[in-house]
Amino acid sequence: MASVYVRVTQLFTSITICLLAALIGSIFTTPAIPTWYAALAKPELNPPAWVFGPVWTVLYILMGIALYLVWSRGWGQKNVRVAMAIFGIQLVLNVLWSYLFFGLQAPYFAFLEIVLLWIAILMTIAAFYRVSVSAAVLLVPYLLWVSFAAYLNYGIYVLNP
Repeated sequence: MASVYVRVTQLFTSITICLLAALIGSIFTTPAIPTWYAALAKPELNPPAWVFGPVWTVLYILMGIALYLVWSRGWGQKNVRVAMAIFGIQLVLNVLWSYLFFGLQAPYFAFLEIVLLWIAILMTIAAFYRVSVSAAVLLVPYLLWVSFAAYLNYGIYVLNP
């Protein structure tokens, strides 16, 4: 049985990894919001820009907790390693979307990529489910939000040829 120190370290590390992904994504996102993004025509259900930061922060923390729940089951288990590898892939895709959409200001390519991200999140949920049902459930809000983000991304692409 792992010590309390190991578990706390795993939890802290898991959340930190996810928040670092958020930080990297924000490097591309933040400068584009008041300029390029503000000038875009947006779909009807587009929320105010201030909503995205708090929502994403909560989602990244939930992702970190989910990652911890899987990791805490033991790195020696193959299904844990597989689940964490898939998680890593989707996290890279998450950051890549920010780069494509905000950094390159390429909604078309960002939309193609967000479809891959959505599939990767679904695969992560399935892999996490095999290890920890709770971890899989914690990723459902993320999948739902990325589904909404895909709608927004597509709408922005269509409205801004």
